[in-house]
Amino acid sequence: MRRNVISDDTVSRIETLTEVLVSHYPGDVTPTPELVRALAFLNASLHPETIIAAGYLLAVPVAISSFLLLSAGMVLVGTTLSLRTVVIALLLAGAIGGGVTHLTHTLPIALATLRRTRALGAAPGLVGRIGLRLQLDDPPERASAFAARTGTGPLAESLQAHVNRTSPGPTAGLMSFATEWEPWFRPLERSLTLLRAAVDTPPADRTDAIESGIDAVLSGIRSTTAGFAGTVRGPASGLYAFGVLLPLALVGVLPAARAGGVSIPTGAFVLFYDFLLPIGLCVASGWILLQRPVAFAPTQIPRSHPALPTGGVRGIGAASIGAVVGWGVGSTIVPWGGPIAACGIGVGAGLTVQYHPAAAVRKRVADIESGLADATAVIGRRVGAGEAVETSLTAAADATIGETSAIFNTAAGVQRRLRVDIQQAFLGPYGALSDVPSDRARATAVLIGVAAREGRPAGKTLQTLADHLRTVQQTESAARRELASITGTLSHTAALFGPLVGGATVSMATKMAETSGSADSMGATTGLALSPSQPPTVGSTVSGATAIPPEILGIAVGIYILLLAAILTILATGLERGLERSLVGYRVGLAVLSGTVAYFTAYIGATAVF
Repeated sequence: MRRNVISDDTVSRIETLTEVLVSHYPGDVTPTPELVRALAFLNASLHPETIIAAGYLLAVPVAISSFLLLSAGMVLVGTTLSLRTVVIALLLAGAIGGGVTHLTHTLPIALATLRRTRALGAAPGLVGRIGLRLQLDDPPERASAFAARTGTGPLAESLQAHVNRTSPGPTAGLMSFATEWEPWFRPLERSLTLLRAAVDTPPADRTDAIESGIDAVLSGIRSTTAGFAGTVRGPASGLYAFGVLLPLALVGVLPAARAGGVSIPTGAFVLFYDFLLPIGLCVASGWILLQRPVAFAPTQIPRSHPALPTGGVRGIGAASIGAVVGWGVGSTIVPWGGPIAACGIGVGAGLTVQYHPAAAVRKRVADIESGLADATAVIGRRVGAGEAVETSLTAAADATIGETSAIFNTAAGVQRRLRVDIQQAFLGPYGALSDVPSDRARATAVLIGVAAREGRPAGKTLQTLADHLRTVQQTESAARRELASITGTLSHTAALFGPLVGGATVSMATKMAETSGSADSMGATTGLALSPSQPPTVGSTVSGATAIPPEILGIAVGIYILLLAAILTILATGLERGLERSLVGYRVGLAVLSGTVAYFTAYIGATAVF
């Protein structure tokens, strides 16, 4: 997990700093079993006691820093530092310090949960590879080793560890592996139990028994995902209502509140919209993500991939240009718009440009995987009819389109020119899949290579593999469709609807405040005053009721809109595909860019209309 988020050098520095920090902790601490298990699953070198002590030690400096920042922010927005505001700042700072302590103690557990969720998304592929090797009459230990060797991630690593420490035999580590993962995904244990039983099944019934084992994990994925989709709709709707709709609606009633004599302190408004509300959204989003039982992880692209840029020069350059352009355009639209536009366009452009190459690689992988089943079925039929795998590659290329066709054409050419075997034609240094980070495609290539050695009997197995690939793709698509209404609403709100409503609301609130201010000025000029018994009228100045300055209102809501775009996009991406650095970064960049443009477009449109 950590290799996908931050570099190993950064991790090493963090661990060293943490050890130095904890060396000053005076007391003894006792970690929870959950924390111990989480750190072991994450392969972290830090001791659980170190994490607990670091959490306690961080509370004081974080609380002090938070108090200073809150006080400075209040002064910046024009709030007087009275005794009440100081007490509020102290209470908030203390809560932040305690929250950081709790976050430090629970973050490894949350990371382990997310990593385990992503790992379980690979269960159908792993079980399928075991079953297909069993169909070739391989012993269980070889089938298990093959499945572990041709996969990546925690699930494959766990299976490999069980195979290594288990004596060869009927179970070959399968059942100890199934027992380890049973608390988190019972269908996996049921599936592997059926596969173990299939080993002793008569040859005539073995294929059906193996297919039953494979179907068990696929059915478990479908039912688990459907259940989660039904459960998460309520929390997601609540987050949408109280984190998006209600806060944006409250902005629109600010002028009416002032006209009614209700004064909302500027500092309280900024604190709520730009601090408390985003924290609440993050907590709610994190809780929702942790409830997901299974996530189909996106393609893991190694940093050494030739298509990826080295370093962050591209992203930094794009962010710098975007910030300059954004500041100029935003300041032209409205005097306070420079900082918001610079931040939104700068961050959005930087993330989009930096992670676009990874998105292109991921799209190519998806195109290749979409035609794998068809190509494998063609090869399986021809091998079953007695044709050599080597000559079947060209037929597979002719029967498919796009990237899949190109891959099989390339493999056929490499095999013919270099005189290498099928596996090397796909996976060798010059192979067709040498720069394609797809576990599914690479495992398929290995099985095609096995078929080249086994000959005609492997034709039926390849056709079964093709059916399995189609079923897995259909299962993944069905799982995403179950969540499509939720993730679609979140994504569209983050990138478009939320910013549009925010921009229009700020424009109307500013216009109403200006109209109310003009009426107040006219009343003061003509000497009109209200008697003590006369109720205030709209537009009159009520003692103690002051309006939030338009520039602070626009900036505060703009910051909230940018944070909303990032948080909701991360949540939608995590629910749909799981959290992966380049995928999340690319989608957040697009959402922030779109949200910034929509915010100012709505402001201009509403200003022109009203």
